[in-house]
Amino acid sequence: MSGTSAVKVPTARRALDLLRALQKPIYWWYEQKLLSEVKGAGVLPQHLGLILDGNRRFAKANRFEIRFGHQLGAHKAYEVLEWCLELGVPHVTLWVFSSDNRSRDPQEISDLLDLFAGEAVRMVADPRIHNNQVRIKLIGQIDDFPERVRADLSKLEQATAGYKGMLLNIAIGYGGREEVVSAMRALLRDRARSGVTAAELATSLGEADLRPYLYTAGCPDPDFIIRTSGEVRMSGFLLWQSAYSEYYFCDAYWPNFRKVDFLRALRSFQSRHRRYGR
Repeated sequence: MSGTSAVKVPTARRALDLLRALQKPIYWWYEQKLLSEVKGAGVLPQHLGLILDGNRRFAKANRFEIRFGHQLGAHKAYEVLEWCLELGVPHVTLWVFSSDNRSRDPQEISDLLDLFAGEAVRMVADPRIHNNQVRIKLIGQIDDFPERVRADLSKLEQATAGYKGMLLNIAIGYGGREEVVSAMRALLRDRARSGVTAAELATSLGEADLRPYLYTAGCPDPDFIIRTSGEVRMSGFLLWQSAYSEYYFCDAYWPNFRKVDFLRALRSFQSRHRRYGR
């Protein structure tokens, strides 16, 4: 039996390697077919939201260190950004770190903050950002981040502030409820400075009054939101802005999110009829 197994295992591995090699051109052909369909449809999200979920579970499933899963997730974010640039999506929001994530293991938080700082430095020097005039805006609350991390993130914002290409919102230290509370506080402070009483404000306050105080002020609401890892919930992502968003939930962990998964999601979006409650 042991002699038979010694023959069969290498043979099976060679067969698997051959199958994977044969699948590459088929995968490429399918990807190009999807890309042609999506481009041909002519309808693309004007604001795409992406919830980058599953880095830790990917690492655990593959017996990697957690930080390696996050590193692969950062690399995947670059890939997806390139796909969005290729298609001409004008506004993209990536949720990379939620306010709830602060409760994770301190070592994981430290590794994540180091990763954010390193990626910010890398993006400042990345010609893809500058050649495509990508304007990067940080949305969220990072006051409790270490000073060096905040400094690197701020430099990234400043380096791209004048660009007119894609607007890339990076939601970091972000929570949807916190955003609404922050916007309401800023609105109340402004109205108080203008001499408006609480009673007057309660009488006149409307949805349009709050919009300029949201983190995404000046950016259209997301018309399409993709979440990876198989979780079917929003977790507060762009809570106010996503009232009429279309959603797509992909089973792949974020580091495993392929271009065909991305194109399938866009094809699904293109097949929908948005009614806005009508």
